[in-house]
Amino acid sequence: MDEISLADVSCRVGQEVGRSDWITIDQATVDLFADATHDHQFIHVNPERAAIESPFGGTIAHGFLTLSLLSVMNFSGMPKIREQTMGLNYGFDHIRFMSPVKTGSRVRGRFVLSDCRYRGASMLVTTYEVTVEIENESRPALTANWITIVQFDPKNRPKSVSRSIS
Repeated sequence: MDEISLADVSCRVGQEVGRSDWITIDQATVDLFADATHDHQFIHVNPERAAIESPFGGTIAHGFLTLSLLSVMNFSGMPKIREQTMGLNYGFDHIRFMSPVKTGSRVRGRFVLSDCRYRGASMLVTTYEVTVEIENESRPALTANWITIVQFDPKNRPKSVSRSIS
């Protein structure tokens, strides 16, 4: 994976900065997620019933499962920031589940950096417009505005930074 400097992050605002590897959503993964979240709705965990009673022709992934995969998509598809000591999930401003992900499908994340601002001496707040694509489908599984925090040693903060929030 590419590596970029902290000083170069702001130069990428408005650009696609990453695209993850494809991830297969198999029934075992959906079942594990159902167990972890106690969401055993038949459209997720009962292939026979879902084939008959749902409009999807079989089981589908939980929307929150697809959303939770953004972390691994980030790791596989985003450039590493050289000076980063830690990354934090700060939350979302907007999430939309656009299309169901049928079990057996492959998904990947695309990340466009829409904003970055320094906060305090040692944090960079980044916002990404994220799209989770479904292979061979025209509509995405989800879209989101994802906010993260890049933690770094304050002595590594670029000197020529004008965009800042407190």
